[in-house]
Amino acid sequence: MAFSEPKIPFNEVIIIGAGFSGLAMACQLKRKLGCDDFAVFDRASGYGGAWHANKYPGCGVDIPAALYSLSFAPKTDFSCFFPKQHEILHYINSVVEDHQLMSNFTGHTEWVGASWQESSKTWHVNLKDLHTGQEFTRECRILISAVGALSMPNNSSIPGAERFKGDVIHTANWDRSVSLRDKRVVVIGNGASATQVIPAIAKDAREITQFIRTPQLYLPGQNTTISNLWQSAYKYVPGLLVLVRIVIFLYLETATLQFRRNRTGANMRDQQFLVSRRYILDNAPEKYWPLLISTTEAGCKKRRVFDNDGYIHCLNRDNVHLIKDPVVEITESSVVTQSGQTYPADVIILGTGFSLAHFDTSITGCQGITRAEHWQSLGGIKAFNTIALSGFPNMFYVLGPNSGTGHTSTIYAIESYVDLIIRVIEPILKKKASSVQVKASSEQVYSKKIEQALQKTVYNNACPSWFIDKKTGTNWAIYPWSSFWMWYTTRAAGLDDWILEVRVSRVLNKN
Repeated sequence: MAFSEPKIPFNEVIIIGAGFSGLAMACQLKRKLGCDDFAVFDRASGYGGAWHANKYPGCGVDIPAALYSLSFAPKTDFSCFFPKQHEILHYINSVVEDHQLMSNFTGHTEWVGASWQESSKTWHVNLKDLHTGQEFTRECRILISAVGALSMPNNSSIPGAERFKGDVIHTANWDRSVSLRDKRVVVIGNGASATQVIPAIAKDAREITQFIRTPQLYLPGQNTTISNLWQSAYKYVPGLLVLVRIVIFLYLETATLQFRRNRTGANMRDQQFLVSRRYILDNAPEKYWPLLISTTEAGCKKRRVFDNDGYIHCLNRDNVHLIKDPVVEITESSVVTQSGQTYPADVIILGTGFSLAHFDTSITGCQGITRAEHWQSLGGIKAFNTIALSGFPNMFYVLGPNSGTGHTSTIYAIESYVDLIIRVIEPILKKKASSVQVKASSEQVYSKKIEQALQKTVYNNACPSWFIDKKTGTNWAIYPWSSFWMWYTTRAAGLDDWILEVRVSRVLNKN
């Protein structure tokens, strides 16, 4: 008796990642294409992405609340101008419930790899159950990578961390069972998470010692409460929230000018530096001024940090100390710095950002070419219009390479790219075609255009940065144009850059 190979479970669409990107993609598959046959996989136990993982005290957004909800599922009752993590996660879960997405979700699952099957025009997606360690395969017609850049914590590589007898916590893997009350806390890093967590724990900790490398561009902020009256107005006055969203969006959009390499941009950056400097001089202890005043312009290595939680004021506390002396070793009960100083510690908090390991996943496209090989041929990590690679049919990114904006809501970018993906994959899901991919020529032209556009911004300068690929020197993360151009290229422009395969390949024209 012959035994056949077990059939691989199939879904029309597989979405990797359950943060805002995966959530928006899942919702729009249902809303715009009537597609229910999709599966969402994530390492976490639920939807939320960064907002599910980041539960550290003080965690919140740095974009106004009005812009931090999906346009088709607006939230009218945020309690403050810059909502905290619990409100964002509650909102995400409400969208999941309203759109009945839990039945499509599988948690505690890691994406191992994927390979294109030319004969069936499908993807074989390799996954790993994090509970059992067992790997398994799913098949799909459309593969969506909604893996965010803030998904893999950059854990410490400082020698001796394994022998530390206290708790070591990364802000992206916060352990709420660890008490900080009357503890000597060391904080490594001074990004947005460290800036938020220190004011939130200062009252409980016996002592906080923060170690920094280079200063941020700190700007004054205030987390204003949104009154019940305003919440009711948003809910019951037609168009009010939309109007507020537009006004805030337009205001934030003016910030794109400051990143240009021209006189206007230079003047705006100079003005922002003066505002930051004055804020520090007026509110921080004098001994910390040299450590806090930025020495690099906006967009160069560091980003702007709006001090909505009172970090600068918090440095006046007797139990909060700021040190510019790199930690080079961790002992059983302390950290040792480059100068040889020893600082006792009961808890170490890592505010050290995220790694780019999500680009290391093994993906094989047409003719056995891997994603790594494809990027090598392009000279770096790139994607056409941030969403697709030639030679990798039916595979798309949400918030892929060069999709990041430094001035406005990520939600806007997510919805823009999801809308473009929906337009491109509709013929596949309507069974009018078997595959779609971007033209190689279009990918190459776009790659050159984005390189040229980035050269006109401060994002491509001599100083090192997390968004510059160390191997190639290319900027893989930042979107160099305005949000208006993003809207046009994702929602209004034609689809002549795409090849749709039915029986004979032809160009996909705009409907």
